[in-house]
This record gives sequence, structure tokens and C-alpha cells, in this order.
Amino acid sequence: MTATIIDGKARAAALREDVAGEVATLKRDHDVTPGLAVVLVGEDPASKVYVANKAKQTVAAGMVSFEHKLTEETSEAALLELVAHLNADPDVDGILVQMPLPRHIDTDRVVEAIDPAKDVDGLHPMNAGKIVLGRPGLVPCTPRGCVILAKEAIGNLAGKHAVVVGRSILVGKPVSLLLQNENCTVSMAHSRTVDLPSLCRQADILVAAVGRQEMIRGDWVKPGACVIDVGINRIPAPEKGDGKTRLVGDVAFEEAVEVAGAITPVPGGVGPMTIACLLANTVTAARLRRGLPAVDL
Repeated sequence: MTATIIDGKARAAALREDVAGEVATLKRDHDVTPGLAVVLVGEDPASKVYVANKAKQTVAAGMVSFEHKLTEETSEAALLELVAHLNADPDVDGILVQMPLPRHIDTDRVVEAIDPAKDVDGLHPMNAGKIVLGRPGLVPCTPRGCVILAKEAIGNLAGKHAVVVGRSILVGKPVSLLLQNENCTVSMAHSRTVDLPSLCRQADILVAAVGRQEMIRGDWVKPGACVIDVGINRIPAPEKGDGKTRLVGDVAFEEAVEVAGAITPVPGGVGPMTIACLLANTVTAARLRRGLPAVDL
């Protein structure tokens, strides 16, 4: 048995098309063009590429992209001042401060300074609380993408046993709550979980978000399970040439693909969904800020 490969690129492209259609509707019916502000502090290479992709896809969807690139030496006070300015700017519907931030800046303080109504990364405590309560709000992009792909693969998630490996505030905790809101029975697993392989083998939906390359082996996967691999780990690839690397997930793909019913690849699985969900959140924020009902994207 070979698993169905869940095509994150195709699903993300479809979501971006839906976003572009909704942006066109906002422009036509309400004279509103959603605006997304992305703030980059420092010269982290991966962050620079990610921010550039966000800006490109924002414009392609018909929205306005506001880019703020700050030096590594930027003070926390200066960053907070910029966030306050963006909070007050009526043309900005979404604010995303790219992580990681330089060590001298308190990430929590910056996140909490963002207007929750513009927090399209879904990390503000107020938006996190709404997930806990099961209320509508701005949902973290990667966890939202995970749930969309799981539903794409198996349809209704109600009653499924989901095992989430990893308990970070960025992915593990929010995705577990979103799955509970889909009426899954959820087990949270982590580095101190006793007999982790046995627990993983019980999962109808296995979400790997632990940040350790190929930690989840093929014999940890329940036959026919849906495997969502959030990991992005860069490892040496000498077969490609001296100094070359390649990306792998938290799941040993070549092993798991022979056991699972459906699985996301790395790259090309969860990754593309993150930016697409960011754009969808920006449209939601633009509507809610103006008293318009949210649309199902």
C-alpha cells in the first residue's frame, strides 16, 4: 500500500484564488483593498526569502503589501513604535512581525503589542484564547493549514483520534485545539511521552511538529492514517554535490508513505499553506474591522 500524497501546493493555489476573488468583491462592493504589513528585523536568510514570497503573493491576490525592513540593531522600543504606528494606520488590516527576532527583543512583548484585530499570525493571547473557547477569530496560519489539508485528505474529522507530536505555541498547541474544535479526540505528545511510538500507532491523524528530522518512523504510523508533517529540517545532501543540502520533515517519508493512507511531503505539503492562510486571515481581518461578516475561506 502506498499513501496518497497530499498536494499542499495545489490546495494553497486554490485558497489563494478564493482570496483573490474575495478581494475583488471587497473592492467592488465596499471600495476596500486589504493591506498586509510585514516587518522583518535583521538579515536571517530564510526569513528574507519568506518575507519576499509573502509580499509577492499578497500583491498577486490584489492586496496592498507594506514591507518594513529593519536592521539587526533595531531596538525593541523602535520596533514597538513601528507596531503602534501600524496599529493606527487605517490602510493596514494585517500585521505580521517575522520570527525569529534578534535576541535583544522580547518576542512576547512585540506580539502582545499588535492589535488583536490585525494579528493575522494569530499569536496574540486574545486570539489564542478564542481558539480555546472555540470562538471565531484569527487562527495561526500553519495550524490552520494542517487542518485544511487533513480535511482535504479524509473529509469529516469528527471522531478521529489525532496525535500531535510537539507542543509549541506556534504549531503543536494551536493545532491540537483546532482539531478538538473539529470534534477529534486529541492526544498531545512530546519528548517526555512514555512509549511515543505506541501512541503514534493509535492515530487516525498524526501531526508531526517536533522539529527533529525524520524522528517519526514508518513503523510508528497506523496503517491508513493521515500524516501531516510540519517539520522543515535542512540536512546535508552530498549526492547533490559538495556543500549541498536538502529539506526533510519530521517524518521518515520513504518509510511512512508505504504505511499511511495519506501524507504531506516536505517540501510541498504544509509549507505552501502557511502563506495562503496568512492571506485568508488578512481578508478576514479586513472584513471584521469594517463590521462586515467573515466569509468561509
